[in-house]
Amino acid sequence: MTAATCVVLGLGLIGGAVTGSWLTGDDADGPGSPGAFTAAGELWHSVPVDKLFPPTVRGDGAGPGGSDRTWTRIAVAPDTGCENAFDPLLRQALAPVGCLRLLRATYVDATRSHVTTVGLLFTKADAAGMTSLKARFRKEGLDRRTDLLPLPYAAKGTDAEGFGRNQRASWTLSVLTDAPAVVYAVSGFADGRTVAGPQPAADAMKPDSTTAAAQAGLGHEAKGLADRVERGLRKTVTSATEEPS
Repeated sequence: MTAATCVVLGLGLIGGAVTGSWLTGDDADGPGSPGAFTAAGELWHSVPVDKLFPPTVRGDGAGPGGSDRTWTRIAVAPDTGCENAFDPLLRQALAPVGCLRLLRATYVDATRSHVTTVGLLFTKADAAGMTSLKARFRKEGLDRRTDLLPLPYAAKGTDAEGFGRNQRASWTLSVLTDAPAVVYAVSGFADGRTVAGPQPAADAMKPDSTTAAAQAGLGHEAKGLADRVERGLRKTVTSATEEPS
């Protein structure tokens, strides 16, 4: 077991113990409640890295044609701000909700052909702010613009060492409204090849798409990992806010 698997993100408690309203057992703190929303915003410093970014992630049916996928975590970035994590225009688009903390991890697929960085941006916004941002992204198509992409976390000495700005092939980004968080993933080839035109995961996953990203299944890589990290986040919040039996 590597040291990274034992790291607790931020200044939280080892073992994923939670504090404050999470321990009150208040009936109001169910999924989607104000208490759950607040609890979700505390996850960055109270939950171990393995909870949010498991060492191995299974993607049953997540690949092209419903094939299974397995991803292995190869690097975890220190929790930071957002200065060097997004293209400038994306950072500007996200600015209204603020950047409380950014957590990132990079994974490699079972064939070690593809690398994917997945991120959790914890914001400073309330539920209304997150709802407003989601509406703007949807109305203006900001999650599909190739000049508003997340940046990879290219850890030295790993399969993702050559995963830079020009290697991004596909991406997905989701603004949550039941948590002060934005979930995203960006994928590319592990051999460091340059990709001329990155493609949104939703387009790369279409059966008739013939781009390099689509043919390699990189849209599925980004979407599959982001979805599972998002589900894990919600599961953690739900578990933390359940009333003790």
